[in-house]
Amino acid sequence: MLVVMKAQATPEQVRAVCEKVEKLGYKAHPMPGAQRTAIGITGNTGTVEPGTIEEMPGVGEVIHVSKPYKLVSRDVKEDQTIITFPRQGNCEEATIGGAELGIIAGPCGIESREQALAIGERVARSGAKFFRGGAYKPRTSPYSFQGMGVDGLKIMAEVRDRFGLRIVTEAVDSESLFHVEQYADVIQIGARNMQNFSLLKRAGRSKKPVLLKRGMSATLEEFLMAAEYIMSEGNYNVILCERGVRTFADHTRNTLDLSIIPAVQRLSHLPILVDPSHGTGKRNKVTPMARAAVAAGADGLIIEVHHDPDKALSDGNQSIYPDQLDALMSECRQIATILKRKVAKPLPAKSNEREIAAAR
Repeated sequence: MLVVMKAQATPEQVRAVCEKVEKLGYKAHPMPGAQRTAIGITGNTGTVEPGTIEEMPGVGEVIHVSKPYKLVSRDVKEDQTIITFPRQGNCEEATIGGAELGIIAGPCGIESREQALAIGERVARSGAKFFRGGAYKPRTSPYSFQGMGVDGLKIMAEVRDRFGLRIVTEAVDSESLFHVEQYADVIQIGARNMQNFSLLKRAGRSKKPVLLKRGMSATLEEFLMAAEYIMSEGNYNVILCERGVRTFADHTRNTLDLSIIPAVQRLSHLPILVDPSHGTGKRNKVTPMARAAVAAGADGLIIEVHHDPDKALSDGNQSIYPDQLDALMSECRQIATILKRKVAKPLPAKSNEREIAAAR
């Protein structure tokens, strides 16, 4: 059920409707838009009797939502969700879902302080505003590098302080999510955990934005329903990410499904990013597919970058060099302009650490 408030409805009227919904035993989810506020109702097993709500002051109409995902749907919110990160410390204001594409770049895993700082400096110079790195690594083999844990998170916090980059990193369970919340700016839920419903609910109770990656074989509806789990707990700052699905193809690690971008944008108001690194698994395919993703309308990219990928402890084959990141950013700027969007400009190549921080 969806309660659509009138354009002139006051905050007090919106609050009164939410309180009424809660008294009826349901959960209210106010979703402000450019022209109106819509209030999604969840927790009901059947149709909510609209009579007691539609006569309340400020209510425009009450609509039955037939889709299994409600809060994710454009029925609830017509306007695109833009997640804003206010200026804080050395970090300038940044957005994901707006006119400027959100570019997230960094190594697959945090291996050492020296490695993270070296890559972080190049990521900042490229113009990207977000730094990715794994402190907790869910690997296929239990004997592979599993990440540095809290020590890795502390290193990424130093990257943020030095270079003004916001931190995106993965949580693999409730314990690691607790630690990630303390250090990161965005909590990532990886493809293997897309349907880990207890973890999704826990992320939904966090106050940090959540980047949700599509599962390896997930349908569009399953992907959106996973996002619904997060939003149903009260966290509406969800970012979707296409990272490739498994098919019969053997020339790439996964098959990057760029058709899901317009499909998501037709059904949902949530921003969607593309990960061409995991989507292809091959360094020489990352830039071409990044260009294609921007052209298809993606709201941003998440790219794996390493200064010495041949020695990387994880996913070196799909990590591009810093110089390749600079070239990728330049090409994506040109494509974004055609679509009336933009990619942040690079910083001067000879900028020192203090100048990089000041420029942000």
